[in-house]
Amino acid sequence: MAKGPTPGHGPLTGVRVVELAGIGPGPFAAMLLADLGADVVRVDRPGGAGLGIDPAHDLTNRNKRSVVLDLKSDEGPARVLDLVERADILVEGYRPGVAERLGVGPDACLARNPQLVYGRMTGWGQDGPLADRAGHDIAYIALTGTLSMIGRPDEPPTVPANLVGDYAGGSLYLVVGVLAALQHARAHGEGQVVDAAIVDGAAHLATMIHGMLAAGNWQDRRGANLLDGGCPFYGTYATSDGGHMAVGPLEGRFYAEFARLLGIAEAFPDRWDLARWDELRAAVTERFLTRTRAEWTEVFAGTDACVAPVLSLGEAPHHPHLAARSTFVEHGGRTQPAPAPRFSATPVSVRTGPALPGADTEAVAADWDVPGLRPTPRD
Repeated sequence: MAKGPTPGHGPLTGVRVVELAGIGPGPFAAMLLADLGADVVRVDRPGGAGLGIDPAHDLTNRNKRSVVLDLKSDEGPARVLDLVERADILVEGYRPGVAERLGVGPDACLARNPQLVYGRMTGWGQDGPLADRAGHDIAYIALTGTLSMIGRPDEPPTVPANLVGDYAGGSLYLVVGVLAALQHARAHGEGQVVDAAIVDGAAHLATMIHGMLAAGNWQDRRGANLLDGGCPFYGTYATSDGGHMAVGPLEGRFYAEFARLLGIAEAFPDRWDLARWDELRAAVTERFLTRTRAEWTEVFAGTDACVAPVLSLGEAPHHPHLAARSTFVEHGGRTQPAPAPRFSATPVSVRTGPALPGADTEAVAADWDVPGLRPTPRD
């Protein structure tokens, strides 16, 4: 069923976004804008994206609407520009120069709508020696030094799914960028291009670490520092049933409670006795292996010991705290993370399921006053 315009929910209600379909961080950024109330129209390509999942299950396309346009056809770029004329933001994730060759690059779009915010999502950025090269999350975070910090010191770096690069270093920085540029456009009537590169964002995420490195408080090797697993009271430990507990009592009073509940307080009263860190790690490891994850969860429940069970994706929605906050919601039979963050005056929600390619063409043509979107009747 075709969907109508975004209801009046969320702080971005009334903001219109054109998303040129892609994969990964671009769609996630557009989803976040849609979650916050923007009317996001996704321009899908005939045949779908190369690595896309079944559109009916692609949660990054929730709260959006979809039209299908062939940007390689004579009419496709013109219809995109019709949408751009009525939009506040455009999001695209092509390699540099591709949008220009298709006729929907920044110059063409800003000529049509001088107040448009043109958001560009790439891994390497719009310039530099690697700008034209293919890549994925793992390569971007590798080059920035971010990947080198993750994992055990005696093993290859651990791949953190595609959360650190694509979504943290990419999508979130693009959203911050386009919203900042939208504020400028509304104040000064001037649109602009936002160049959001995953390498820039992933590097920026490590600003505090670089400061610690400069101050001599961080070693440039993984598994040797306070926050990267080198510290015996900041890490994960296996339990007797194959589960894991996450441990992080950095402050003195929290460590004291942790050590007492774990049963090692008398043997290891000083957490900063670095000469005994290997011994402390061995003791913590041994203690956690004496009980199951559920048993240790009960031991630390209701305390400030900063210990939590490591839950799976399927388990997380059922945790009492997350359930009480509705951190996960069900919509259309699918359990999924709820929109975030939360707003007191303009609440956000999952309003619609994933946009199916082309399902909203008629509604968007009417709501955005772009009659050219409607297919030409055949004789």
